[in-house]
Amino acid sequence: MSSKSLPYSMKDVDYDNAKFRHRSFFKVITQTLFTSKVRRDCQSCSTGKFLALVLLFGLLYLMFTHTSPAYSATDRLGVKNEENLIMKGGSRLGMIWRKPPRLPPRLPPDEKGSDSSFSHEHEKLNAPSNWISRQQSVKKAFIHAWSGYKRYAMGSDELMPLSQRGVDGLGGLGATIVDALDTAMIMGVDEAVSEAGLWIEAHLLDRITHKGQVNLFETTIRVMGGLLSAYHLSIHKEGINMTYTGPKPVIYLETARNLADRLLSAFTSSQTPIPFSDVVLRDSSAHAAPDGLSSTSEVSTLQLEFNYLSAVSGDPKYSIEAMKVLEHMKTLPKVEGLVPIYISPHTGEFSGENIRLGSRGDSYYEYLLKVWLQQGITRDSNLTYLYDMYQEAMKGVRHLLVQKSIPNGLVFVGELPFGSKGSFSPKMDHLVCFLPGILALGATKGITKEKAMRDNLLNFEDLENLKLAEDLAKTCFEMYSVTSTGLAPEIAYFHTEEFTEGGLDGGNKSSKYVHDIIIKPADRHNLLRPETVESLFVLFRITEDPKYREWGWQIFEAFEKYTRIDTGGYSSLDDVTTIPPNKRDKMETFFLGETLKYLYLLFGDTSVIPLDKFVFNTEAHPFPIEGTIKKK
Repeated sequence: MSSKSLPYSMKDVDYDNAKFRHRSFFKVITQTLFTSKVRRDCQSCSTGKFLALVLLFGLLYLMFTHTSPAYSATDRLGVKNEENLIMKGGSRLGMIWRKPPRLPPRLPPDEKGSDSSFSHEHEKLNAPSNWISRQQSVKKAFIHAWSGYKRYAMGSDELMPLSQRGVDGLGGLGATIVDALDTAMIMGVDEAVSEAGLWIEAHLLDRITHKGQVNLFETTIRVMGGLLSAYHLSIHKEGINMTYTGPKPVIYLETARNLADRLLSAFTSSQTPIPFSDVVLRDSSAHAAPDGLSSTSEVSTLQLEFNYLSAVSGDPKYSIEAMKVLEHMKTLPKVEGLVPIYISPHTGEFSGENIRLGSRGDSYYEYLLKVWLQQGITRDSNLTYLYDMYQEAMKGVRHLLVQKSIPNGLVFVGELPFGSKGSFSPKMDHLVCFLPGILALGATKGITKEKAMRDNLLNFEDLENLKLAEDLAKTCFEMYSVTSTGLAPEIAYFHTEEFTEGGLDGGNKSSKYVHDIIIKPADRHNLLRPETVESLFVLFRITEDPKYREWGWQIFEAFEKYTRIDTGGYSSLDDVTTIPPNKRDKMETFFLGETLKYLYLLFGDTSVIPLDKFVFNTEAHPFPIEGTIKKK
């Protein structure tokens, strides 16, 4: 096994975004004097020519010494412009003597921080009108997905777009309706807002009262989270273009509260602070999964939702129960901040040694940061332990899980299936692609990188995390572009010195990384997942680099080309490496709740749902940061 240390060094963390460097006044004179042409002329000139040159230099000296260096209107970066030193003397001689330096291109606000080469075509491509058009394309995709669901599956959890029917796999609570509602609000799809809201008012409370077993985690993040986000947006609008046509906002709050009262049995039935995984809604009972264990990510990804419910309802019981989980996890042993993916509600201890940031581990790390951020700028000091745990975990990720592929050095996050003393697996779930966004969010706390740098808010570790975020985002995008369809597999492996398998590439032979990424037959499906576009959205908001928009648009076009069903809805795929890909008869709720929402926000105005005023739960439902929350 190769070294586990982070494949970065101090020299890799270079955040100098200058497009050019200004030469000093001394360098302007000396470089002019000693250009090859002047040097050759002086070597062959006569005495008269020499005296003429001396006289000319004397005149230039008088002109320069009587000129006050000034900042021009073009020097908005606060850097002294050498051109002014030559031209402020009121003479055109300086223009003849020396060609002014070439200034960098003026970039519109959404192109700051990107690469230094900008052609007219690139500028045209990133014009605001172009992105508005692309955003509208995402809105049309949402309407198409919603229309298919409404036509064939209204009231069911999910649409089977090929069979043109609904299916209940999430407890029968109409999960797609609730998951998609705040997306419709943000996009201003008023008809869908009305249809979803009226269904919730007429049917959801009855479903909650009479339904049977549901998963605590999935129900909290999708249904309760969706209701609470809709409650906030229906009151505050937050700059979104929505003419509200649904029920009274309190309907969403009271329905969420009724659901939460039943879900609380998962906490109160357990003899430890770790809740059971399953709840029977109709009798408010709870029990463990058949193997007796809960997923680490599931029990630690409930706090944003329960905290917000306590804030708006005025009842602290929801937050108290949920926060006990994280307070208990603080006391458990870890491996450089990293934790196994299973935990027992019977003992309160972690089970096994499997460490990964994919399924069953991912959102534990996400909520360490986001629950801390949720408290606002004036944070309660008793929650700083969450940020400390997050920082320690990210150090552990960099030290134990980050490696580079060969031959082209893609940075990826692997797994430790047998703990830190076992072998390293170069396996990376698509789910891990949430990490670039979290690393960037943790570095700047939601403000732009430019502002954070200007205000001297980033330490070396923040810069290191931001660098890793950008490198991982590239890897996640290449997991798409390396396949024949341009869509990522559910799981990828990376070619390393210790691991290789031939004949398992993504099918796109023109990709530079065709030999870096290995896709096994069982892992080639695509479920319309959101994690990569989520990170592209966050990174664009923070770095303002338009390449993240370009990558997002390529992914959206691939979704449109290969997953759209003409009769309505979108379908998962069986194999992203073959064309045409076989379709899998299911449209996950998160395609409407997350994937299309993040794409829409990626292409839109950055003032809508700003990252320094909102935190998104792991299902992309935005909650306001403490200080903007208002009780009913």
